[in-house]
Amino acid sequence: MQPTDILIRVFEFVILIFSLTVHECSHAWMASRMGDQTARLQGRITLNPRYHVDPVGTLLFPALMIFGGGAGRFLIGWAKPTPVITRNFRNLLKGDIYTTLAGPASNLAMALIATLGRAVLIVLSRGVLPATDSMDTTMNGLLTLCELALQINLALFFFNLLPIPPLDGSRVLRHFLPYNSLRFYDSINIFVTYILMIFIGAPIVRFLMTPTLGVIYALLGRL
Repeated sequence: MQPTDILIRVFEFVILIFSLTVHECSHAWMASRMGDQTARLQGRITLNPRYHVDPVGTLLFPALMIFGGGAGRFLIGWAKPTPVITRNFRNLLKGDIYTTLAGPASNLAMALIATLGRAVLIVLSRGVLPATDSMDTTMNGLLTLCELALQINLALFFFNLLPIPPLDGSRVLRHFLPYNSLRFYDSINIFVTYILMIFIGAPIVRFLMTPTLGVIYALLGRL
């Protein structure tokens, strides 16, 4: 592995941890807005990663993907769940859905910011800034960072919307399940969910990512 490849994978790891931190912080912030102060009282409305890191989902699983993964992978992971007591919400259904969707929405917002950043850099690189070796190196580095941020946050957006407990999509879906189905849904073992996330969730994310990135890159190519 070349030094450049190692550096890129380290950047991937850092961006993933930051993206997961923003994701969980967004859950905590929205829960507070909706009336539940549990996460706020536990210090979870923060961008300090140590309050959100999950040993398996934030460190081990992504590290295996980054440093042992093959071609065609899209980086995914998860952080320590944000504590929420739904009975504290002023409106239980609205509060729970808004709080749940705040996480994926933050990843979508970061993906959009990364896309806009990449678009601005492309425009600046076409004759606006002086063409020098140092400028080209800086520009290529920034373009790579924007691309990594786009891919990671878009993957997290799709991944977290999957209806696999305890991912965010499952919290939305459970509000619309009949009672018997809900009891079964809530009783799924955590080890089963890990298997589902790895062997079913990851291929679905890859299936959704490929055409979505194709559209985004096609639009950027028109600049």
